[in-house]
Amino acid sequence: MSETRVASPPPVLRPNLPLGVVVAMSCLALFMVVLDSTIVTVALPDMKTGLSMSTDQQQWVVSGYLITLGGFLLLAARAGDLFGHKRVFLFGAVVFTVTSLIGGLASDGPVLIAARIAQGVGASALTPTSLSLITASHTDERERERALALWSMMGGIAGLAGVVLGGVLTAELSWRWVLFVNVPPGIALFVAGVLFLLPSAVKERVRLDLPGALCVTLGIGALTYGLSEASNEGWSSANTLVPLIAAAVLIAAFLVAEVRGASPLIPLDLLRPRSLRIANVLMFCLGVTLTALMFFLSLYCQQVLGYSALRTGMAMLPVTLIFIVGALVSRQLVPKFGPRPLLVAGGLIAAGGIAWVATIPTHKAYLTHILLPNLVGGFGVSIMLLAVTISGTAGVDPKNAGAASGLLNTSRQIGGAVGLAVLVNIASRVTSHASHDKGRLDALVQGYRAAFLVNAGIMLVAALAALALPAMAAAKEKTHESLDGQTATTPS
Repeated sequence: MSETRVASPPPVLRPNLPLGVVVAMSCLALFMVVLDSTIVTVALPDMKTGLSMSTDQQQWVVSGYLITLGGFLLLAARAGDLFGHKRVFLFGAVVFTVTSLIGGLASDGPVLIAARIAQGVGASALTPTSLSLITASHTDERERERALALWSMMGGIAGLAGVVLGGVLTAELSWRWVLFVNVPPGIALFVAGVLFLLPSAVKERVRLDLPGALCVTLGIGALTYGLSEASNEGWSSANTLVPLIAAAVLIAAFLVAEVRGASPLIPLDLLRPRSLRIANVLMFCLGVTLTALMFFLSLYCQQVLGYSALRTGMAMLPVTLIFIVGALVSRQLVPKFGPRPLLVAGGLIAAGGIAWVATIPTHKAYLTHILLPNLVGGFGVSIMLLAVTISGTAGVDPKNAGAASGLLNTSRQIGGAVGLAVLVNIASRVTSHASHDKGRLDALVQGYRAAFLVNAGIMLVAALAALALPAMAAAKEKTHESLDGQTATTPS
């Protein structure tokens, strides 16, 4: 590759500081964001016991974080242009660190959930600005590619570390330390940002679409809450219907704001390519699977098999490792075959693996009912991630490439939140029905089986949807053109 240089932007770092400083800061920020999407999973049973939480509240520890992370992601990217990346980065570091401390000190479930929701706001500010700091500071193309590769790799490492670290901290200290662990690096990020970063020049004065971001975030939150309440109160209850109606109104208001707004979060011309629309459906499905697989697997290991938090983390470790293997495989296969075959094959493999998981027994059978089926399902999902990002960005106008990648990330986070609410609802209803004539463990397993089966069906739908993607000619060239778009998607 020939060395090219782009026009020099305003400096990001103070004079005489190496670019490695901004790379280290950006990688640490992403590590914290992705880590917190997985580290709490293993600690959920201990949180439930310590704070007398219900299963629905357990779900909100995960969903609350994902909703605000996904809902405010595009807004945060815009805010970086409007107010400067340094200000938004420091804001994200402060909010993320303070809410982590509050969550660790929580005395009851609602306080913990509120802290996690606010923590997602901080995460939404850190994610796009950590990427922007790299792209703005690295004018040399090869140096920028290396920095972006490190940034993306850090997301994969964080997802892996979260499962293991969550088990270690919960077993050796307490569940509170899965949140306290964010405080020292958060303080370090803030101090480094103040000392080392220069104020960012505002490239373009655009109106910040705060109403749109609030409408979509509150709408998804109301939808998730309504679905959660349906498992307890029934579909005809006011506690279910009012949030669902509010969700419909808020999401409709968001769509109106996007159509009529002068500076919408999602420009209308962005959604014209069919490939992007389908890619967002696929990413939504992947978000459901990525979140629900770890959630229910953690509960099954601890509540049914009696594993400790540490043993659960180690049991889930191979499942996270396979994601790295799948990512490496897909990077080799996409240039040869294009994204569509990998999406179809990956969806079918994932559906088969997760359907196999749905045969879980009440007795311990790690090799045949946890390890092997989850390796199959995880591999199927992992080979889809790069392919769906390429499909979603390849036909997009270059000026909207960042928005397209942000939209894919938003679909993934919201898919995880809404999908988890639906699957928890299904599992709770099946468990409640089965408890009338079965023991507690048998009833729990029945509920988990139902959730896994529906999850397998979602991946089957994803495989079928991938068939509607347009075939991509010259896959190798398009793959290289789209790799920068991939880096804008949180690689959790």
